[in-house]
Amino acid sequence: MESRRDDPGRPRRIDLTRVDPRHLDLLRELADRGSVTAVAAATFRTPSAVSQQLRTVQRELGGVRLVEADGRGVRLTEAGRLLADGGRDLARAVARVQARWDAYVGAPSGVVTLATLPSAATILLPGVLERLATTDVRLECTDVDVAETTYAELVTDHDLVIGHSFTSPVPDGARHLTTIPLLREPLDIAMRTGHPLAARREVTPAELAGCEWYGVPPGYPFDSLRLAVETAAGLPLAIVQRLRDNRLIEALVAASDRVAVLPRYTTSDPRLTLRPVAGIAAGRHIVAMARPDRAERLAVRTVLDAFREVGRSVR
Repeated sequence: MESRRDDPGRPRRIDLTRVDPRHLDLLRELADRGSVTAVAAATFRTPSAVSQQLRTVQRELGGVRLVEADGRGVRLTEAGRLLADGGRDLARAVARVQARWDAYVGAPSGVVTLATLPSAATILLPGVLERLATTDVRLECTDVDVAETTYAELVTDHDLVIGHSFTSPVPDGARHLTTIPLLREPLDIAMRTGHPLAARREVTPAELAGCEWYGVPPGYPFDSLRLAVETAAGLPLAIVQRLRDNRLIEALVAASDRVAVLPRYTTSDPRLTLRPVAGIAAGRHIVAMARPDRAERLAVRTVLDAFREVGRSVR
């Protein structure tokens, strides 16, 4: 009988203590970004240089196959995914030690990059910046309005991402990330103050079925309430426009008899009245997301603490 050691179908034993940690980090980048081209752009290299480094990693690991062809690109093999997970663990361990060292030598400092949903930033960011003003942590902010499932992807290029979810405190695609719930904000129906339904304490799906609507693109959390109203009413709703910007929607609703779904705490136009939908307790979860290694950074933890404090103060 052939020995198990000589079985060509079994993976080879390798001594990972001799592996360059940068090789594991490269595999993690490929797992997170999905393509050699994306890794090259993020690390300021050419795709051919990244491909060459992947070949070097495979050779130094005894020829074990870490990537395989996938259409015009490549994807990680089972062995590659295992080592990419190891790269995540290693990055987190290094970040944890760095955080301890930073705490030992002094107060947190440095730049933290943030991608945030604009409407969430409206209610949270002023208080966060006020709290950070007395620290040596500097926040670099980018406002991003994308579909719910896309927010988790932004952690590859930002230390922190503030997104939202209609269905769960953990947005779709974020299960592998560090997630911190910050706030649950009710969603209401917005209408001009003189609208026939504005005098009611709450509005019913049947009443809303008779209105024209300003909506959001499919896949955005606010659209989930519109779908729930449509289902409860048993009638299709008349969507006249689908728009992303809440301030634009506020202005259009205030100037018409049309209605829209808007968040309770961050809708600011004084010409509007907000009413809940009877029988539907709708809200969105505003959540901070980060790669686990970046979440260990002392500066990032300082920013997260500020977001938590502000979120708790919002009513």
